Amino acid sequence: MIKILCDSITDLPIEIIKKYNIDIVPLTVIFNEKEYLDGVDITTTKFYKMLKENGTMPKTSQATYAQFVKFFEKYKDDEILYLAGSSVASGTYQSAVLAKNDFDANITIFDTFNLSIGSGQLVIKACEMVEKGLSVDEIVKNLENLKNDIEVIFSVDTLEYLKKGGRISSTKAALGSLLNIKPILTIKDGLVVQKSQVRGKKQIFTTLVNSLVEKYGDDLTNRTIFLGYGDNKEDLKTLRETLLNQAKVKNVYDVNIGCVVCSHSGPRVIGISCM
Repeated sequence: MIKILCDSITDLPIEIIKKYNIDIVPLTVIFNEKEYLDGVDITTTKFYKMLKENGTMPKTSQATYAQFVKFFEKYKDDEILYLAGSSVASGTYQSAVLAKNDFDANITIFDTFNLSIGSGQLVIKACEMVEKGLSVDEIVKNLENLKNDIEVIFSVDTLEYLKKGGRISSTKAALGSLLNIKPILTIKDGLVVQKSQVRGKKQIFTTLVNSLVEKYGDDLTNRTIFLGYGDNKEDLKTLRETLLNQAKVKNVYDVNIGCVVCSHSGPRVIGISCM
């Protein structure tokens, strides 16, 4: 039996986690010097509340060697396929590699070279291939061919968290807020980079959807689409309406973005991914 593992750098629809019984290795979120295992000791709802009410920025820490030993021990009788969040964004991948080298089990580690709802696209594809009876070698070969075809694009409601996290300067944040500038972000070479920017929140939704239509065309019925959101369900509703107005879609999932990603983006993040 093939057991699929991922980590909490990856964000997935809850129904997909349950359907395929995916186990998730949690990273650690550090808030006011107290440590929480993402999704274990702290829920997204509680985290969003703490983030909005607290002036300090949380930190995140990679999943450890010991954590991976524990997970590998749990599934040692299975054939383990662990899909890691980008190796250049976190040391979590390396922790898994070290644990695998010291563990006597059938373990394959795949670097998605992506984050959040981008990594999630590859996890769901891996699960579908397991269901079809493909071997781990076949799955990994297919994933290698697929991972460059993922479009991930997102934005944040405020530049404050990017400023606090040191990703943009105070001057740029102040100017951006004054001009109502919203960054359009994407994943490139395993890291978050700015793709463009728009004036005003209304422009975000059409820009996100247009990025998919420009790449894949307006018939997206054969593609799986993730709509990622934080503590902003009203934005999720607007994004879905924009998508339905501009493209033909069938497989669309809502994904509540987890604590690790929101530690850097803030709670009001909105994004879309497709493969």
